[in-house]
Amino acid sequence: MLRKLYNKTINLAGSKNSKFFLGFVSFIESFIFPIPPDVIIIPMTIAKPKNWLRIALIATIGSVLGAILGYFIGYVFFNEIGIKIFELYGVDNTSFLKDKVSSDGGVIAWMTLLAIAGFTPVPFKLLTITSGFVHFNIIYFVIVSILTRGLRFFIIAFLIGNFGPAMKKIIEKKLITLSIIFAIVAIIVAYLVYNFLVNFIA
Repeated sequence: MLRKLYNKTINLAGSKNSKFFLGFVSFIESFIFPIPPDVIIIPMTIAKPKNWLRIALIATIGSVLGAILGYFIGYVFFNEIGIKIFELYGVDNTSFLKDKVSSDGGVIAWMTLLAIAGFTPVPFKLLTITSGFVHFNIIYFVIVSILTRGLRFFIIAFLIGNFGPAMKKIIEKKLITLSIIFAIVAIIVAYLVYNFLVNFIA
């Protein structure tokens, strides 16, 4: 089933409505859809390499807006909707997560998880919904979402747009390794932003 969905997504990436489709998939992927926007970004950028910046921007905006909706689902409708989404991914217990953000260390740990999920194959949607469920600070949440999703999509689009289809195989083979490196960078940036905001508010 996932393979058919993947192939369908690839085919739609080449349609005349591909930009709208990219934005839509980026949006719903942040809270329920299993196929990441990367599979649309790559063929779209190969087809129109000069549009790599616009493609990455569409994916980022869609993904962050979807993340905010996921946060809202977790905050308001976790028992009605959030749990059902979690069950789709084989997760049936999230109550223990509230303790994860009960301290400053918990906030940093949660920002780290968000950064990793934003870059890697870890389901980002589960973290967006859970962030709302545990009432994680919405400002930090949006900042980390923009940093991680934006960096991921812009880097992929930039590499494909400037170095051509040859980068496609490298990205596909090394995506996890690259994601870990990017996630570490994002964690450092998120930590610095967090400290800045704490000191600014204080």
